[in-house]
Amino acid sequence: MVKSIKEESRSFFLYCCTKNFQKPASPEKKPGEGTNGNASSVSCTKQNKPGGWKAMPYILGNETFERLATFGLLANFMVYLMRELHMDQVSASNVYNIWFGITNFAPLLGAIISDAYAGRFRTIAVASFASFLGMLIVTLTAWIPHLHPAECKPEDQPNGHCVGPNKAQLGVLLTGLGLLSVGTGGIRPCSIPFGIDQFDPTTEEGLKGISSFFNWYYTTFTVVILLTLTLVVYIQDSVSWVLGFGIPTLLMGSSIVLFLIGTRIYVHVKPQGSIFSSIVQVPFAAYKKRQLKLPAEGEEIGVFYDPPVKENVLSKLPVTSQYRFLNKAAIIMENELQPDGSPNKWRLCSIQEVEEVKCLIRVIPIWASGIISFTSMAQQGTFTVSQALKMDRHLGSKIQIPAGSIGIISMITIGIFLPVYDRIIVPGLRKFTKREGGITLLQRIGIGIFFSILAMIVAGVMEKKRRDSAILHPGVAPISVFWLAPQLILMGFCEAFNIIGQIEFFNKQFPEHMRSIANSLLFCSLAGASYLSSIVVNIVHHVTGGHGHPDWLASDINAGKLDYFYYLLAGMGAFNFLYFLYVAYHYRYKGTVQMEDKSDPDVELSSIKP
Repeated sequence: MVKSIKEESRSFFLYCCTKNFQKPASPEKKPGEGTNGNASSVSCTKQNKPGGWKAMPYILGNETFERLATFGLLANFMVYLMRELHMDQVSASNVYNIWFGITNFAPLLGAIISDAYAGRFRTIAVASFASFLGMLIVTLTAWIPHLHPAECKPEDQPNGHCVGPNKAQLGVLLTGLGLLSVGTGGIRPCSIPFGIDQFDPTTEEGLKGISSFFNWYYTTFTVVILLTLTLVVYIQDSVSWVLGFGIPTLLMGSSIVLFLIGTRIYVHVKPQGSIFSSIVQVPFAAYKKRQLKLPAEGEEIGVFYDPPVKENVLSKLPVTSQYRFLNKAAIIMENELQPDGSPNKWRLCSIQEVEEVKCLIRVIPIWASGIISFTSMAQQGTFTVSQALKMDRHLGSKIQIPAGSIGIISMITIGIFLPVYDRIIVPGLRKFTKREGGITLLQRIGIGIFFSILAMIVAGVMEKKRRDSAILHPGVAPISVFWLAPQLILMGFCEAFNIIGQIEFFNKQFPEHMRSIANSLLFCSLAGASYLSSIVVNIVHHVTGGHGHPDWLASDINAGKLDYFYYLLAGMGAFNFLYFLYVAYHYRYKGTVQMEDKSDPDVELSSIKP
């Protein structure tokens, strides 16, 4: 799948493929019961009516149209930058990677605004308008002659004389992309939670509704991906860019209308404040109390501030000795508690808040290892497309596959492999490992990182074969585009292991109410991979070559050494793999005072260390 599609919503697609969306835990106590620190209480903060399935046609309709619009606009975007705006592949790759990095960081900000201030409905509504305006502007760059460079004559193309976009034209394009980032930042973290808000998780009917919602969401998502990678990309590539962009833009406008029609039907959950504030307050309070002595193990009772957990918290975390310095934030000092029992948050934090921050700190090294492995994935939307443009893309005598559609090979690989993995491989592994998942989540992530290295090595070998063929046969290489299949298949395996493993790992290693951060971390790693890819591309572009020889990433891909670039990424991946093995070995799983799922194979009681 091309980068714009695979990375924007890969988390949901892969997560659903292995049925890893967990149903919300049913409350074990009624609201008001369990006031001690060792129990959890759950209450429904949502209104009972209307919501439910009455709201689903509007929510799913909006989501389907919005994704079809966004993916349809972006699926072939690298080709658009190079073919219509006459950018060289390095410049186009930089625009793509930098913008995509901003887009993937945006959901973190969107989650904060939604949770703490605006609420999910308002956030989605405003973000949808921003996405519509962004797509409209990008569509206009293809439609209005003054907003894109003049058509390049065929005789100018081999000599590299095509005039690229001027500052004004590039500014208009970047404005459209910026608005799309704003839209993505608001829609992505809120769309699934807003759908879940329509059901009451404390009832059996509500739990069934949530489960069905995920199934319908996944079904529409899959249809959208197939349409964008085939029909929409074909229209853009073979019929008209204006029509190929215009249709998704009109669909985006329709999605907004459909979403607003259901306003009175939706359940609107009020923002309850963001947990991001405690991430800052805990280290601040600990630093303020840096001179204090921590109590000895077993003597914490009465020393630490440990009130009952909030209503939206489903499990309580125990005190741990790892990163003990932060425990000082929970030491109760004189006059730090108000008469009503509430603390001064910048002076006193609860044990739960301290341990939540520790969860984040423990996960960061594992999260960082994903950036380099995702950098390998990022090439599918840039240089893999450049390779496909220089290969024979005919399927039979009349059908020519668009270069932007070649990534569908990865998607097909994932779709075929995951059922086999779930139904055959996992049961076989379970007999030896005695784990329900066959292997641990960290092992799954490690396997995915290994596949990313292997994919880059194979990509280098295939690129050498393609370039040799192109040199022997000037023009479009007679070699078939399906020679790219091995590297795309291996990258599909990488994603099936790595992405799924990371999603499960983040969601299981964070408390339930922190899963918005867990899902945001994945997108942040994708953003980091985009920036790292852009940095590496620019360094390689400026350092290699010289003395009359083109650099590895020359505009003429046949004159460059793209295979060397792939080998460089493989070498970076190898060092990253060693780093991952080190941090995974030293990782300590979180525990709970009252385990929600004691049979969890990836968090065994024996492996939970303070």
